[in-house]
Amino acid sequence: MTEESATARLPAGFDHIDAWIFDLDNTLYPARHNLFAQIDKRMGEFIADLLGIDEAEAKRLQKEYFRRHGTTLRGLMLEHGLNPDTFLEYVHEIDLSPIPPDARLGRALARLPGRKVIFTNGTVAHAERVTGHLGISMHFEAIFDIAASDYLPKPDRRPYEKLLRLHGIAAERALMAEDIARNLVPAAALGMTTALVRNPADWAREGGDGGHVHHVVEDLSAWLAALTGIADAAAD
Repeated sequence: MTEESATARLPAGFDHIDAWIFDLDNTLYPARHNLFAQIDKRMGEFIADLLGIDEAEAKRLQKEYFRRHGTTLRGLMLEHGLNPDTFLEYVHEIDLSPIPPDARLGRALARLPGRKVIFTNGTVAHAERVTGHLGISMHFEAIFDIAASDYLPKPDRRPYEKLLRLHGIAAERALMAEDIARNLVPAAALGMTTALVRNPADWAREGGDGGHVHHVVEDLSAWLAALTGIADAAAD
């Protein structure tokens, strides 16, 4: 067994963690790749077609629903009776080529002791595509998606509680990594350790100065590589 395939001994402050909960988009890959721009565009197109409105009004509604309901999808479901599957399938039909495979992240996840779960406001299918493209899908035991959340998006506390209950995870022995600061509020309230992954968008940073953020991470791959003792922190 090589040093990089062996389970790491984590530093103090992390050695109690035996479950790692990761957001997907802009967390397992950096926000700088701007993959969300494609999703954002397709959401606007879908809303314009659904409601018969122009692009500008569709964009306004998209952002309004996001702020008022947690996700654009939730707003469309509550205010227009939308079938979520149709929306989710359309908006996640995107080109993944802007994000490169991340062998360093794969090595770090392999060395990270404990269970790994993805918690996303997206779908299982989208998460499988992204993690498969990154080359890291084999490191996760489960994907807890928006359907598993009963279409209640983060930061609604109920999906967090359901995830912990369903997978038998003790909150006080779990760490959650996420790029949207407000989504870490329920995690911290439940007793999890939290890590905020930097996202330059204003809406992602809002509320990031509270006590619910325990660690701030510039790049998840580099952070986990350092945490697990991988000597070469450079990306492959």
